Amino acid sequence: MEKQNPPVVVVGAGPVGLAAAAHLVERGIEPLVLEAGASAATAVRDWAHVRLFSPWAEITDPAAEKLLAPTGWTRPDGTTYPTGGDWTGQYLQPLADALGDKVLYGATVTGVARAGRDRIVDSGREEQPFTVHIRTADGGEERITARAVIDASGTWSTPGPIGANGLPALGERTAADRISYRVPDLRDPAVRARHAGRRTAVVGSGASAFTALALLADLAKEEPGTHALWVLRRGIGEATYGGGEADQLPARGALGLRAKAAVEDGHASAVTGFRTEAVERDDERLVLVSEDGRRLEPVDEVIVLTGFRPDLSFLSELRLALDERLEAPTALAPLIDPNVHSCGTVYPHGVKELSHPEQGVYLVGMKSYGRAPTFLALTGYEQVRSITAALAGDHEAAERVELTLPETGVCGGAGLFDEPGTTQGDEGGGCCAAPATLQIGTGAPAASGGC
Repeated sequence: MEKQNPPVVVVGAGPVGLAAAAHLVERGIEPLVLEAGASAATAVRDWAHVRLFSPWAEITDPAAEKLLAPTGWTRPDGTTYPTGGDWTGQYLQPLADALGDKVLYGATVTGVARAGRDRIVDSGREEQPFTVHIRTADGGEERITARAVIDASGTWSTPGPIGANGLPALGERTAADRISYRVPDLRDPAVRARHAGRRTAVVGSGASAFTALALLADLAKEEPGTHALWVLRRGIGEATYGGGEADQLPARGALGLRAKAAVEDGHASAVTGFRTEAVERDDERLVLVSEDGRRLEPVDEVIVLTGFRPDLSFLSELRLALDERLEAPTALAPLIDPNVHSCGTVYPHGVKELSHPEQGVYLVGMKSYGRAPTFLALTGYEQVRSITAALAGDHEAAERVELTLPETGVCGGAGLFDEPGTTQGDEGGGCCAAPATLQIGTGAPAASGGC
């Protein structure tokens, strides 16, 4: 890549990464999107069976639509809710195709640094471009010069473990053949066979766990002996199943009601206050052991849905300001901290909240939220609109808020509805921008509360 006119490198060809590239093109700035997979939106393809909470009207980016328009693309009915497969096939891959050679596939980023400077060196640092090291699909190594780096790689590749302390439980790794960290796609005969007529522990309390419970309950109606054991670190209270019929995102409310019905109908049983410390073998089955010594009845499979976390390893030579709890940018973290705020209290944000001591590098999309469990696609689109405006020198546009959303108090992932292919879908459990969503409020943060 010519050092005289280096591109802005975007890491990840997912929804927010592709939107960033579209905004850069609109601003006359050359992007280069580096995607580890063989096609666009590799992570979304992993949950292609999942139906989103958000309708089409809320998951496409304006700059991307402008880029797509000359190709004859038209946005699907804005009131309908796509699956991850729909989102990929009808929007994300066409957008990547429209970007053409601005997207490089099979390119895994292994490191980012200032050219000729490790993170210790001050002298001449800000005058140096970035150097991005990649591993290609054939195992080769390359080095790309960049004027700025926008990391939209998400968190999908690093799911949380079953251990309550954030580390894998004893025996978790050796039991990997019986443990999954994804919402099961029960349309796959092999996956269905792992759960049909068997006992499955579902660990987690978010929307993905709701989805898994609901799907397993549906399977139990068809396959006798199928049962889910819902393992929660907390107790069950009024907010456990979300907002129900009062939820301003109907899809999310329906999902919580489906999970509640799974328990009340006997297809799932809940174990509360259980913080897993170990996973033990019992012949061909697994036994979960808590910190207080409780042992659950043996299960055939375990589905761990305890959230995700960012992979920061390839950014180790950059000077990032990250919150010590969430691993999110320090200016953003107080706005999204689940220990403090309810899920509807975050206002739209951009380059100001996403900047670091290392000028010219930005974490966006789900990755910008670190370990916070909530995100919405429109949030990411607003982030990259603001950042690309700043890179173009349009600071007035960068500081302007162009996103207005109703406050809903919603946290969780994609939806699980009543009927497929309509405004009320039938499957879900992933996310609106990655496997989790946040509904943003307008204006300054409101009082905190539960989700």
